[in-house]
Amino acid sequence: MRVKEIMDSKHQSIHKHELATKARALIRDFDLRILPVTDENGKLLGKISRRDIMAISSSISAIRVEGIMTPARHIATVDDEVYSAIKQMLQVDAWYAPVVSNNNEKIYCGVLGLESFIEPLMKTNPEKFLKDTSEIMTKNVLTCSPEDEVDNIWRLMREKRLAGLPVIKNGKLVGIVTQKDLLESGAILPAFESSKGRFRDSTKILSVMETNIVAAKPSVKIIKVARLMVSKNIGRVPVIDEGGKLIGIVDREDIARLLIK
Repeated sequence: MRVKEIMDSKHQSIHKHELATKARALIRDFDLRILPVTDENGKLLGKISRRDIMAISSSISAIRVEGIMTPARHIATVDDEVYSAIKQMLQVDAWYAPVVSNNNEKIYCGVLGLESFIEPLMKTNPEKFLKDTSEIMTKNVLTCSPEDEVDNIWRLMREKRLAGLPVIKNGKLVGIVTQKDLLESGAILPAFESSKGRFRDSTKILSVMETNIVAAKPSVKIIKVARLMVSKNIGRVPVIDEGGKLIGIVDREDIARLLIK
């Protein structure tokens, strides 16, 4: 199977001279995790992620896309073999890879996401998903509290390259906060301006976290978790015991690693 068979050929991209505010709007409005950046000839130059967008001040309107874009961790070509491309993405901790025509011209063609790999295999190779969630979950999970300040948690997520954190209160899972939640709330943006721009106290995680949590028990089969991720477009599912205590987390990367073994 080749990348061109499963990639998202309609994935949005943006020109390098566009305003960063437009990139922010596209990422927010289309629920994108990355936004490929091209030149006037359609050549891939880099990408913008939610992390890149949230690092800029809310008051800067003139900054251009080329001023905040970053290199893609992996770039696939349309003719790459899918399993090989996914392995390389996992090696560099990339959930998404821009796809180009070839390594010479590098004309942007679409995006390969881990879900594009996971979804068809649920139909063609369901036997690959028969392990219990407990067998692939990450057990040592970084968490936060509802009373933590958004500023501090966002910086922690940036430093640790985390897209989301479970929220714990009195030892139990009460919510989850993601980059998407922070971006959509807008609560974090003023806090990254200079001290002159800070006109209010930092927002608490309690006010931006998602409380309608999609969680799984450790005995649930991976295929059920994978279906939840794909159908609800979520990147991670907390794993809880019978008492609601967090005991692990499974993300798309965990499932993709299982599938390429």
